[in-house]
Amino acid sequence: MSISLWRRDLPHYPDAGPRRFYLLLVVAITISLYYSLYAASGVTPLLLAGLHLPFRDFVFILAGGNLVGAFASLLAGLSDRFGRANLVVYGLLVVGVLVAFVMPSVTTGAQWALGFGAISFVEGIILVATPALIRDFSPQVGRATAMGFWTIGPVLGSLTVSLVTTLTLPVTRTWQSEYRICGAVGLAMFAIAFLFLRELAPALRDQLMVSERDRTLVEMRAKGLDIEAGLRNPWRQMLHADVIASAFGVSVLLLFYYTTVAFGLIYLVTVFRLSVGEANEVANWNWATNAAALILAGVLSDRLRVRKPFMILGGLGGLVFIALYLLQAGGHPSFARLAFLVCAQSLFVGFAYVTWMACFTETVEARNPALTATGLAIWGWLLRLVVTACFLALPFVVKAVNPLIEAPYYIAAYRHALAAHLAPGAALLAHLAAIKAAAEAAPGQWRSWFWICEAGIVVFLGTVFLMRGRWSPKAARADDAAHHAQVARELAALRDQPAE
Repeated sequence: MSISLWRRDLPHYPDAGPRRFYLLLVVAITISLYYSLYAASGVTPLLLAGLHLPFRDFVFILAGGNLVGAFASLLAGLSDRFGRANLVVYGLLVVGVLVAFVMPSVTTGAQWALGFGAISFVEGIILVATPALIRDFSPQVGRATAMGFWTIGPVLGSLTVSLVTTLTLPVTRTWQSEYRICGAVGLAMFAIAFLFLRELAPALRDQLMVSERDRTLVEMRAKGLDIEAGLRNPWRQMLHADVIASAFGVSVLLLFYYTTVAFGLIYLVTVFRLSVGEANEVANWNWATNAAALILAGVLSDRLRVRKPFMILGGLGGLVFIALYLLQAGGHPSFARLAFLVCAQSLFVGFAYVTWMACFTETVEARNPALTATGLAIWGWLLRLVVTACFLALPFVVKAVNPLIEAPYYIAAYRHALAAHLAPGAALLAHLAAIKAAAEAAPGQWRSWFWICEAGIVVFLGTVFLMRGRWSPKAARADDAAHHAQVARELAALRDQPAE
């Protein structure tokens, strides 16, 4: 029983079939986790109204949750020493219980904040542990495709939120019901992970694998590998410009993504007067396109064996289409135009992000493959700090949201007074004036914020040049050939050694 509860090490590198199963299981876990984390995004207007939670306070709660997650990510760096799988399995249990039973029961903004903070803490740990597992089970040849499937976890989490909300909210009509549905899914995923999730033994995961042809050599080396030597001074080994700058660069690349996740529904409802259902339909197109882009870019990058050209192409395309999208604010674009622009930017940013994930793990491996989780912990920490700063700054740039969220209540009260032949009170008229002023100011405020997101992409493009990896497919293929020749020589030398 103790083995099934805690010991999850695989003593041998798995064959292709089991290895793909573990990769897909980690992807499913990631989707479930982000579905839980983003559960409120599909019903944000209802949540804020139900808890009487001002928009600014809501944003500050999101910032606090990300700050908690940032330092949880640093703790997850310890998975290089103690393993990844149990962090993921029992983290899923905690999140499932919180989402299924605690979050639907809260009645105040403070209670919701505490629950969200606890979920964010676990998410910060799993944010590091799951891509570390993906790296462990995927050699560099095929890494971008594997990371493509992992990066669709947050995207399909968002897509799941919008799809489930679109289908169930007309029936349930409450934000609490969306949490209960999400919690049931999360607990089911915990049960599956508890039964089936495994990880490589330390001596296997601490080595570099370029392709599956390295498998025999990796297992032969593992017999004499000094695990402790590779784990000494982990932070000193990882705190270098190529790791830190590239992690910061991708964090600011994703400013627009996190704005869309947290506030995209509010933006579409308050600026373009879409219904909650229509806004979720735009989100469906957005996340579906992003998921397809992540897989397509991963496959192409692995086939060509280069990452950097895809990152540059994705960043430049994102710049163009985000600019076109932000220029729609203040106008009256059609649903089709909004959906197209959202999908286009999502396509290009997806290309940039998935190839960055592959390139970053390879950059970390170039320094020490035994410290993959430590390198990813630095990324997770910086990512969450940047998102925290994003959420803290946004209310000071976009000040018009709260009156617009409250608008339906005051407009309905005004119409009721007129229907009853009553004169609206001075306070009610003051709210209507504030709503009108907010409606006029909102497009310009959102444009200012999106220009900040554009600046983040420019920073990202500059950091690409610090990372490891080739620009030319021909040079990358030459590197692979040289590596395979070296592996063959080392295997021959090991086999020629006399048995002890």
